[in-house]
Amino acid sequence: MRALALVCTLNPSPARSSSHHLAEQVMAEFARHDVQGEIVRVADHDVRPGVEVDMGDGDAWPAIREKMLAADILLIATPIWLGHPSSLCQRVLERLDGELSETDDQGRPLVYGKVAAVAVVGNEDGAHKVSADLFQGLDDVGFSLAPGAVTYWVGEAMRGTDYQDLDETPEAVASTTRTLAANAVHLARLLADAPYPAS
Repeated sequence: MRALALVCTLNPSPARSSSHHLAEQVMAEFARHDVQGEIVRVADHDVRPGVEVDMGDGDAWPAIREKMLAADILLIATPIWLGHPSSLCQRVLERLDGELSETDDQGRPLVYGKVAAVAVVGNEDGAHKVSADLFQGLDDVGFSLAPGAVTYWVGEAMRGTDYQDLDETPEAVASTTRTLAANAVHLARLLADAPYPAS
């Protein structure tokens, strides 16, 4: 099985990123379940605005999309900005909207049978709201969500601590990340063996 993580930090590489850090931890847990993975930082690519699978003129989304279609699990990692997912995360959702018009020979969206999960970091509360926004969008375009499909960390309000700067991962985050990985892989394997029926 394969997993793809789309990290939606606003900072291009090689800048440090808490979202990237948490995505790496999720991918490490996937690897413990024999799932190979790749992390793509969206800010490193020219992903054009739009709701089509290819916006032309040097759009980087088609190449990222090919990686997504080759994966069984999609992880979206985002920071919280002003109580919302990052603007790059919203752009990823908008580009995923293009999948609604892409179907297999039985009329099912191409992402049917793929599992999605979410990782959220921020210095204020809002992880539940952000994950709810992403869950709805991912469900709308055809991804499946396992129980415990989000892992997150939020710091104390009005403080400046970043997740990537913690001396150690809080056990609550680590255990939630382990659950996300185990459940996402379990569901992906079930769907690989028993695809959704055509409607």
